Amino acid sequence: MTVDRVLLAQPRGFCAGVEMAIKALAWMVRSFEPPVYCYHEIVHNKLVVDRFRELGVVFVDDIDQVEPGRPIMLSAHGSAPEVLEAARARGSYVVDSVCPLVTKVHHEVKVRAGKGYRIVYVGHEGHEEAVGTMAVAPASISRVESVAEVEALPRFGEPVALLAQTTLSHRDWAGVADAVQQRFDDVWTPGRSDLCFATTNRQSALMELAQRCDAIVVIGSANSSNTRALEQLARDEGCARVCRVNSHEELPDDLAGTIGVTAGASAPEELVEAVIEALAPTQGVSLVSVTEEDEYFPPPRNLRELQLGIESAATVMVGGALLTRPAMDDRRIGASDVLASL
Repeated sequence: MTVDRVLLAQPRGFCAGVEMAIKALAWMVRSFEPPVYCYHEIVHNKLVVDRFRELGVVFVDDIDQVEPGRPIMLSAHGSAPEVLEAARARGSYVVDSVCPLVTKVHHEVKVRAGKGYRIVYVGHEGHEEAVGTMAVAPASISRVESVAEVEALPRFGEPVALLAQTTLSHRDWAGVADAVQQRFDDVWTPGRSDLCFATTNRQSALMELAQRCDAIVVIGSANSSNTRALEQLARDEGCARVCRVNSHEELPDDLAGTIGVTAGASAPEELVEAVIEALAPTQGVSLVSVTEEDEYFPPPRNLRELQLGIESAATVMVGGALLTRPAMDDRRIGASDVLASL
């Protein structure tokens, strides 16, 4: 492998929703004796999931698999209302780490369904976010992910609302959305796009470097929707070679020239650093930046209150003063650092 230069996309890697979810589960691990249960993978990344498994987190696809009375975390992708109810009935302590952007879509589904709309939802079949969103109003929602599926929809008697899975690529969304607009009259759409700003930013950064590279390396797991979207976008942009890897160990050994590197929104920065080290560019690394992200999603309120209670009790036990105790501020440390310290 003879790599001259690496062009590194910015933004890349963890988004605000993933940052929140990982820090929340880390707090759960530190607050409770194992096992801590998590409904579905906390985020779609193999390293992240394996790291938490090593710490006693048990990932389940059915709440009935949870040992009664144990703490439960619900994943960032969002859960069906009945799943949340089942978790509260079975677990001793439940934290819902759903991304606020997914919560927004759930709210839109509930409101539009309540007003008598037929919701056409653009999303991937079987994806956890899509499954959870559709469960909010299953009798009022039809899922599509292609123009052909839009054309196969019946002519609805009720007004139509158009909503989307947050992690879709803009290209996947645009063609299907246009087909829905052409197929139905006066389609309602939200004032602010359902597509995740972080997904869009990562795709914009990739487009800036795609034509300048001999190959693109996309870091992330195969079950990550936004990672797959990055991989497909690089191909669509005409990049001669595109490699998706879980880690540096999966890098092809014949990469050469200028290599573009990006990472899906569930991939920690340590994976990026390891990939760059393995590529060992002789002319260094150049950052290709399209925007700076400063969005912050705080951990769920009940978990913040738990942590405050634990810290206050610990302060009193060691004879400290509550009024002068430093305020808790999780913004000061990133989820990649939290993950590396576990």
